[in-house]
Amino acid sequence: MIDLRSDTVTKPTPAMRRAMMEAEVGDDVYGEDPTVNRLERRAAEIAGKEAALFVPTGTMGNTIAVKLLTEHGQEVICDSRAHMLDYELSMVAWFSGCVIRAIQTEDGILSWEQVRRQIRPLSPYSAPTGLVAIENTHNMAGGTLYAMSAIHEICTGARERGLKVHMDGARIFNAAAAMGIPVCEIAAPAETLMFCLSKGLGAPAGSLLAGPTNLIAKGRLYRKRLGGGMRQVGVLAAAGLVALEETPPRLSDDHSNAKFLGEGLARIPGIAIDPQKVVTNIVVFDVGGTGLAPAEICARLKQRGVLINYINERQMRAVTHYDVDREACRRALEALADVVAS
Repeated sequence: MIDLRSDTVTKPTPAMRRAMMEAEVGDDVYGEDPTVNRLERRAAEIAGKEAALFVPTGTMGNTIAVKLLTEHGQEVICDSRAHMLDYELSMVAWFSGCVIRAIQTEDGILSWEQVRRQIRPLSPYSAPTGLVAIENTHNMAGGTLYAMSAIHEICTGARERGLKVHMDGARIFNAAAAMGIPVCEIAAPAETLMFCLSKGLGAPAGSLLAGPTNLIAKGRLYRKRLGGGMRQVGVLAAAGLVALEETPPRLSDDHSNAKFLGEGLARIPGIAIDPQKVVTNIVVFDVGGTGLAPAEICARLKQRGVLINYINERQMRAVTHYDVDREACRRALEALADVVAS
């Protein structure tokens, strides 16, 4: 099967498997797993933050970040298609006691002017704003990127208003590859950063939350409350260390393959996409002109050995990763063209 559903489907590389087998482990809840400790130190260094915390999932990382940076009864500003709003089971409300103030954007990228207009002070009527969350790259907008000027403007404006900024950087290494600048530079203006090891970096599981030492220490307790104390988890951290060092240099290949997909999709009758907007490894395209429902297209593609997800009644999403090469992308385009033509 050619699996373009997500970059979460990547399999561990041989180097990761060897590292997992040979990993030195201890009890991480006691802080005694040496491999986890090395991963957290390296992640903090790459993120440009004082400390980092290894968590099972990006959802847990985002959940802990919101809890650390807000108080019950506050609002969290984010884009209307943000992952923490649509795909994290309302953990902002369930765990942090906050509500989301969603801003509709064209491409998933907030501007300071949009954020500024939605900031609410403490009053007898409104929940006060406590946090701004930005998603970089933006998943459902098609892997779009924040310009550094926009990040600085949002973070500076928020700080002047006494607010914090969390960066959901699940795919921040894709952003770094596309922009040609290090992760630490992208994340520097935000108080906290979450990034995933298990997407384009290819590790089997795990994410990191990075930020100030005092917040990360408190976050360790929240991780335990959420059931994230994983004991001898160095077997996973070992793969994460390999992912951090070996995978980022080749993410540009995924971006090139995504651009190839975008250009090929634009030539298929009934499919609408602007290939120029494909800048990382996510390709969102409109199939409304084909006369077929996205779910039906997915089912027919599966019969032809191609897996792609649909995201609503008009759109589908393909995500490139190192387990799908250029030839596989070419075959996926042929299958999709055949489905539409038939």
